[in-house]
Amino acid sequence: MTLKISSSFLSLVVVSVMAQAQAEQDPYLWLEEVHGERAMAWVEQQNKHAKQQLAESELYQKLFDQTLEVLDSDDRIDFPSRQGNYLYNFWRDANHQRGLYRRTTVESYASGEPEWQVVLDIDALAAAEDENWVYKGMSCLYPEYQRCLVNLSRGGADATVVREFDKNSMSFVKGGFSLPEAKSRVGWIDQDSLYVATDFGEGSLTTSGYPREVRVWQRGAALSEAPALFSGNVDSVAAGAYRIFTQAANYDVVYESPNFYSNKMWLRHDDKLLAIPKPDSATLRTIFNDQLILMLREDWPEHGFAQGSLIAMPISSVKQGKAEPTLVMAPTETMSIQGVTRTKDHLMISVLQDVNSKVFRLQNTDKGWQAEDLQLAENASISVFNTDETDNVFHYIVNGFLTPTTLMQGDTVTRETHQLRQAPSWFDEARFDVRQYKATSADGTEVPYFVVKAKDIELNGKNPTLLYGYGGFEVSMRPSYSAVMGRNWLEQGGVYVLGNIRGGGEYGPAWHQAALQKNRMRAFEDFFAIAEDLIERKITSPRHLGIKGGSNGGLLTGAAMVLRPELFNAVISQVPLLDMKRYHKLLAGASWMAEYGNPDDAEMWEVIKTYSPYHNLHQKRTYPRAFFYTSTRDDRVHPAHARKMVARMLEQEHPVVYFENIEGGHAGASDNRQTARMSALEYSYLWQQLR
Repeated sequence: MTLKISSSFLSLVVVSVMAQAQAEQDPYLWLEEVHGERAMAWVEQQNKHAKQQLAESELYQKLFDQTLEVLDSDDRIDFPSRQGNYLYNFWRDANHQRGLYRRTTVESYASGEPEWQVVLDIDALAAAEDENWVYKGMSCLYPEYQRCLVNLSRGGADATVVREFDKNSMSFVKGGFSLPEAKSRVGWIDQDSLYVATDFGEGSLTTSGYPREVRVWQRGAALSEAPALFSGNVDSVAAGAYRIFTQAANYDVVYESPNFYSNKMWLRHDDKLLAIPKPDSATLRTIFNDQLILMLREDWPEHGFAQGSLIAMPISSVKQGKAEPTLVMAPTETMSIQGVTRTKDHLMISVLQDVNSKVFRLQNTDKGWQAEDLQLAENASISVFNTDETDNVFHYIVNGFLTPTTLMQGDTVTRETHQLRQAPSWFDEARFDVRQYKATSADGTEVPYFVVKAKDIELNGKNPTLLYGYGGFEVSMRPSYSAVMGRNWLEQGGVYVLGNIRGGGEYGPAWHQAALQKNRMRAFEDFFAIAEDLIERKITSPRHLGIKGGSNGGLLTGAAMVLRPELFNAVISQVPLLDMKRYHKLLAGASWMAEYGNPDDAEMWEVIKTYSPYHNLHQKRTYPRAFFYTSTRDDRVHPAHARKMVARMLEQEHPVVYFENIEGGHAGASDNRQTARMSALEYSYLWQQLR
């Protein structure tokens, strides 16, 4: 007799065998079930232990109270968002934990005591709907800014519910545009139509969990009936479309991101998609005088432009299928372009010169683009925002480690500036100073870092020191004022250090790309070089040196712990990536393969496995007692990274503390009290370890 076995049965057997083999290789896969009963019981047990170790002390309560006082203070700057004739602000305080979205007039704001009108009360909305809503922003239709799309997140997750809101009636539009929870990308075309990229059902998302289909949705029509405009590849990161509104004309852009650092872009013109003839790695920053302003991540040898340059491309040439780019600004060895925005008559370019901010205004003349330093501040971080093509007014923020934040207003034509707001001083900044040093990494590269310390510090190697780093995704770490860090760390005798390691964007794309994929170890080596330099200068010693980082920075500190445990006595790893064998299979992880590489590729895994924290824990090695924390509602970096790392450390009997906030998303906290709690836990831990 012949036994017949169906192909479907064989498939089930194969899947079952593979799952069993994987479970034997990784005994903590069950912690990847975010809300699984067993997993959540484990989380509750760890949270209980963390509170017992860190939160049951007078020090914790003092730190919590000091932090909450800062977060809830009415003296904070009410940063404005400019929309039409109003300035808007999102505000949280002791009586509004979830926040108020409110507005005032330009004149009232300038008075220093604005009369605010509440547009949307998130606390009241959450109470009325019995939902833990977290406000994630509002996109309003130009130029009236009356019809808006509100993004609301449950517990702080990246995925949001989208609802149409009318600022005239201060209410949600009955029967208006509405999308269920998803990682949607939505933008206005006009009052009765939207570009929508969302979860349309099976097959509509990429392997990274983001939309790959773009549709044009007309008011009154069912979303399922919205005609398709574009469909990207399932292995791309995401696709979307948006309209850029200007007084002269509107420009519709469709894009697909094959990976995290590349994008293909089309102009939608006369219902045709016209490819923008640019390198895939170039990014669109703004439109100025009918020209696309693009940033280059790589050299463009065809036109003679260097990596990191800013270029302009006439839209008229794009419509003819030509590039015809011109140089706007080129970087230097020590200067990188960070931000681009526009006013009526100028481009505004923010740069970092050896990690110090400068802002230039640029004008296109017969002699080409002419740049002039606006000289807004010296030795400070400067952030420009609220620019508009209707005039030449702009707002900017100035701060530094020891400089409380100041909100300023300027004009690119008159070059006049004046102060709008000054944040209070929360600690005795005069007692401290800031120094910038450079450490020599393993390959000879000079890596800058900042040290904030008391002026009368003794260089005896005994100072509790916290080293913060990130080193990824072309993100630049800049000096900034932190009242919480000043009160809870500096004034208590601590030293704060900010590392500008490779992988970041402090010196442009090349600084980032130097630590990509197979060269990832360079970011860690830079971090170790800074730690060793601090020890050599006798600012601190391994007994008193702690490290902290979040997300990619959590990977950094996790890797530092397993690779060089003898250098540190405290490790904080926030919402981290740690299992680098499976990171691309968890939530948005597949979108980061351009950063870390594909662990399914055998050659790439040979590199990744040398630093993957989860795979480099050894029972016989001695590690400092580490503190890992994450959020159940983080739908970007899976909480299982931290869970599994801690479970393996406990199995190997290593000292470790773990806390998981049930809300919070990738930020780790969703309101001021949660933020204060996490901060107090962190500093309680640091003082236990490093004093």
